Amino acid sequence: MKRNYQIEDSIPLVQEELIARTAYHEAGHAAAIHLSNRLKNLPPVFFQITMGNLCSAEGASHHVMERSKSNWLATVEGGHLIGSLPVSVLESSRYFSDHQLHAYQVAYEADIINILAGPLAEAKHVAQLDDECFNARLINVEALKYYGGSSDLERVTEYLEGFIGDKDKRQEKLNSLFLEAFKFVDHPYHWYAISQLADHILENDKSLISCEDAIDVLDEAMIKIQTLYFRQIP
Repeated sequence: MKRNYQIEDSIPLVQEELIARTAYHEAGHAAAIHLSNRLKNLPPVFFQITMGNLCSAEGASHHVMERSKSNWLATVEGGHLIGSLPVSVLESSRYFSDHQLHAYQVAYEADIINILAGPLAEAKHVAQLDDECFNARLINVEALKYYGGSSDLERVTEYLEGFIGDKDKRQEKLNSLFLEAFKFVDHPYHWYAISQLADHILENDKSLISCEDAIDVLDEAMIKIQTLYFRQIP
């Protein structure tokens, strides 16, 4: 899962802003992979966050010039419950039991939510910086393209087309999963964990944040915010 570095509008982002937005984008992916999957009692899945050079990113915008942190970018690698999409579950569904089909549905829906959580986290970060309201009525699926989500949406489309034949039903499912991803990102506990991981990404001077390291940051954040909440209860 990587942020799309092709700027969708005609106004280039300043480097520091792009870096911060990218950190929140990837933190959103990682937090959903770990926390959202765990809430659904899904098995843990390996992921890691890599940092590299922006100039080497496929499709990098020519607007993004050199910067002091070696043209920095971050990418979440792995994290999918479905490692690779079947050629067509639709065409081969008669070979699967109802239990297998249900397991596939749970997995692909979780993967889609985790993919959408990235650009949604970036969108929430931008909204907070601009002191604007962040709610599902003001942002929709298509708007995620303006938050580095073009490649994420392409991946989501691949999932939906592989599992749902009817176009209207695909859109209905996408809208439903979008709202689930939105609720996950917007939850105060999850947002705190996403913010803590984004800070960790920005402050890290290594080329890789391991799965264990990212999970430790997320779990510590959840324990801290939950402890603070319960202390406030009379």
